[in-house]
Amino acid sequence: MPTPLPDLERYKQTPVFDEGSIPAGLLRRHTTKAGVWARIHVLEGELVFRILEPTPHAIRLSPSRVGEVEPEVPHEVEVCGPVRFYVEFLRPTQGPGRATADGT
Repeated sequence: MPTPLPDLERYKQTPVFDEGSIPAGLLRRHTTKAGVWARIHVLEGELVFRILEPTPHAIRLSPSRVGEVEPEVPHEVEVCGPVRFYVEFLRPTQGPGRATADGT
């Protein structure tokens, strides 16, 4: 799993989603904007995080395993049953590449 740069700051967080409230857009291919990293935090249950490019692979996320999303890398998630999770968005603390306020 990729490791984000150490000079990132959290600037936005989604509400907590569950298997019934997860937005449809998270279940299909999507990306973050240039310069925007994300972390998927599972509070309960499990979620499959699929990185679609450049090398497709899947990672099973749980409360003990956070998903790291690199800027502009296509990905999606899959619900594996009851789950509660949220996504936090991060950006460089200074310099070029700062994201816009909406983060995605």
